[in-house]
Amino acid sequence: MTGNVIMLEDLAYIFGQTEKAGRFAGKTIVITGCGGFIGFYLTQYFVYLKQQGIQYRSLILLDTFRSGRPSWLEELSRNEADIEVYSFDIAVDKLDSIPAAHRADYVIHMASIASPTYYRQFPIETIHANVLGLNNLLEFYRHRPLDGLLFFSSSEVYGDPVQESIPTAETYLGNVSSLGPRACYDESKRMGETLCYVYHQTYQMPIRIVRPFNNFGPGMAVGDKRVPADFAQAVLSHEDLVIHSDGTPTRTFCYIADAIAGYIKVLTYEQFDCFNIGMDRPEITVLQLASIFREQALELWGYSGAIRYQPSLEKDYLTGNPSRRCPDIAKAKQLLGFQPGIDVEQGVRRYLSFLAQEREEVHS
Repeated sequence: MTGNVIMLEDLAYIFGQTEKAGRFAGKTIVITGCGGFIGFYLTQYFVYLKQQGIQYRSLILLDTFRSGRPSWLEELSRNEADIEVYSFDIAVDKLDSIPAAHRADYVIHMASIASPTYYRQFPIETIHANVLGLNNLLEFYRHRPLDGLLFFSSSEVYGDPVQESIPTAETYLGNVSSLGPRACYDESKRMGETLCYVYHQTYQMPIRIVRPFNNFGPGMAVGDKRVPADFAQAVLSHEDLVIHSDGTPTRTFCYIADAIAGYIKVLTYEQFDCFNIGMDRPEITVLQLASIFREQALELWGYSGAIRYQPSLEKDYLTGNPSRRCPDIAKAKQLLGFQPGIDVEQGVRRYLSFLAQEREEVHS
């Protein structure tokens, strides 16, 4: 497991928020899309549980590794005998080929492309992961006893909500276009939710759905092409912070440690349901987020970059981009005890500090 101080502090924080973690003792856990941002943190979390005396049976990690296997995963697979890593496309490959997958107790389906820049480049692969891949999982496990299956949907199922529905609750039906450069992601996530609902109704599968809202933090690669990653990359490269819009779109940003605690709470919930997981305040502009990155980097290292505006070279960068995104998390607070506690300033500082420490370790 990583020795990064920020990561270790985050894992202790998540552990303190997940009171049902003991349920993973002796269990086999399958994670699709393990090589991505959230997969990084979830994997580290389960390894951390083992160090706290909650020993899972096996951790089965699946990913296409389209951009290569991350170094942290290579290290884990060498050092942890109860972790199995497979280069695997859930949309086309057969789970029958993985013996440990037959005895899974928990399944977490994250295999997808979440960054708009990349899912616009790979729209068919995005649809296949969210629909065909999920269907393959549901078919494989519908007659096998599971303790829980968690589908990672997205806040994008809401599309561009009308103003009176912001903050947006799970009951909002969406304002989503089925045509356009974002539709491959938005609509396949919506179809994925429908599949989950139908398989639960038909086969009583223990399925839960989570709708993440703008997670950021350690594990998010600086080449991810989402706004927090772009700003982090600029800071680390001592370059200006570049905004590719007019700076007025608003979002709330949820630090990854709070988000992971929420996802574990959803996974261990007792009934079929869907939950918004994110931070409900403050709702800030992209310009304000850039200012936070600049202020935190100034305090940490004396960063002196400017904030400037520059149109994106990607022609569809802003097409269909929601003007506002803010979750209503009252349901998660009430039913799950979800209570995010790390504000955006703290989160940005922790993200930058994590990246700086990782860079130091590479060059030492």
